[in-house]
Amino acid sequence: MDKMTRQLIPFATLALIVGILAALEPDTFLTFENFFNVLRRSSMNGIIAVGMTAVIVSAGIDLSVGSMMALAGMVGAWSMIAIGGEDPSGAALWCGTGVGLGVGAACGLVNGLLITGLKLPPFIVTLGSMSVFRGLCYVMNSSNPYHVAEYTYLYEGTVLEFNLNVPGFEAPWVFPGIPIAAVIWAAVLLAAGFLMKYGRLGRHTYAIGSNREAAFHAGIGVNRTLIWIYSLTGLVAGLAAMITTSETVSAQPTAGITLELDIIAAVVIGGASLSGGRGTITGTIIGTLLISFLRNGCNMLGVDTNAQFIVIGIIIIAAVSIDQLARSKAGTG
Repeated sequence: MDKMTRQLIPFATLALIVGILAALEPDTFLTFENFFNVLRRSSMNGIIAVGMTAVIVSAGIDLSVGSMMALAGMVGAWSMIAIGGEDPSGAALWCGTGVGLGVGAACGLVNGLLITGLKLPPFIVTLGSMSVFRGLCYVMNSSNPYHVAEYTYLYEGTVLEFNLNVPGFEAPWVFPGIPIAAVIWAAVLLAAGFLMKYGRLGRHTYAIGSNREAAFHAGIGVNRTLIWIYSLTGLVAGLAAMITTSETVSAQPTAGITLELDIIAAVVIGGASLSGGRGTITGTIIGTLLISFLRNGCNMLGVDTNAQFIVIGIIIIAAVSIDQLARSKAGTG
């Protein structure tokens, strides 16, 4: 299986799912409201998946992103209340947002330092930090959430919303506006796509994932690069945390439980190899949207939530099987 075929399979699968859902539920699925709702709901996972792409390309894994997101949200919301009182607004909300981003980056930095300093496998380190970060969430505020009622803009806000009077139609044509969360996701994607393709950090990430020993002998600062990768993953987890907090206008200590499974699934479905050295931001976008549209369609069709896990699990196994098949053929070709 050549490279082009591997890259086209996730896109073809996404197009097939969208086509089937459009045929089954045209009145509800084929609307601006539904598509923008999918983009809004995809944004949190999609933002974290950008960081996870770099981690997996480097032949690593991060199981702590869900717990990291919860902790960043909790500390961010606590900061808002500490600065602005029980009903924070204005500058207090923005300051808390900055704190949340910083906490996410700090958590990622800790992961990176432990992985490189102790020379432990990323699986073990992030499995442990997943428990530590989640425990800190439960310790804060005695496992209760922090409520920030005015913190709605990052999730509910839109841009380019307008009504257009069309001749011959009584009611104006309503464009609901592009969600701010989707705009943030797009900005992260553009920055990450450029960095992974043209930046030194991106080139070094691929080199480390392909052959860590060779990358070291080529003069690449392997430890420094890995610390940057995990720190930036923490940063985007913190960003997703603040959007999630905005969605529920509260920071929940249980936020992001099992989220890492969806994130890893999106990256792998998008064509990244768990062995490292291969993966793209474009593929991750497709993987994220595929899972989101699949869940959106299942909800429209009344498919049981538990059955959705089965379907997504089958897709993950299929994606990894295709990757292994491609590798085995490449090795024997």
